[in-house]
Amino acid sequence: MPPPAIERHWLPYVDALAPRAPQAIDTVVIHCTELPDLASARRFGERVLYPSGTGNSGHYYIDRDGRILEYVPPERCAHHVRGWNARSLGIELVNRGRWPDWLDSRHQAMDEPYPPAQMEALLALLADLQARLPALAWIAGHEDLDREEVPASDDPALRVRRKRDPGPQFPWPQVLAAVRLRRWQDAPGVAAP
Repeated sequence: MPPPAIERHWLPYVDALAPRAPQAIDTVVIHCTELPDLASARRFGERVLYPSGTGNSGHYYIDRDGRILEYVPPERCAHHVRGWNARSLGIELVNRGRWPDWLDSRHQAMDEPYPPAQMEALLALLADLQARLPALAWIAGHEDLDREEVPASDDPALRVRRKRDPGPQFPWPQVLAAVRLRRWQDAPGVAAP
C-alpha cells in the first residue's frame, strides 16, 4: 500500500508539547471527534487548556472523505487519552458521536457510520505508521482505555461513560484483519502504564 497523502496543519502550540523518541510509541488509539465537522475539531484542538500553553488534540484527523491531516507530529506527545499519551498516537475520525449532548443519558447512541473513504484512509495511515514506527504493537479504542463513568448531565443520579469512542459503528473486524496490531482490550495480563 503506498503511503497516504498527509497534510500538515500543526497546532499553534505544537512546540510546547513534550518531545519523545519514536521508539517510545507502541500504541495507536482510535477516537472519534464527537463533533459535527473537521472545522469544529480544529477549533477544539486549538483551545489552550493547560499552564504549558497546550490543549487536547490527536495527532492525526481523518475527515469523512478520507482527507488526512497531521495536527501534531508523532515525535510530540499530544493530549488525547489520560495516562497513555507518552506511549501512544491519537487518530481522530470525524464523526458526530454523541454530539452535542455527550453526557446526557438520553443521547448515548453513537449511530453515525464511518464512511468507506474514511476507513480506507485509516487503513493506509495505520500501514504507514507501522512501517515508520517499529515498536508499534497495539491498537485501542478510546473507550478501551478510559472507562470512567461520570454523572449524566440530565440527571446526576445516573452515570454514563465519559468516553465511548470510536463507538459501536467502528468496524473493528475490518481494521484488525488489515493490520498487524493487537487490540489492547484483548491483552490480558499486560499492564497499563
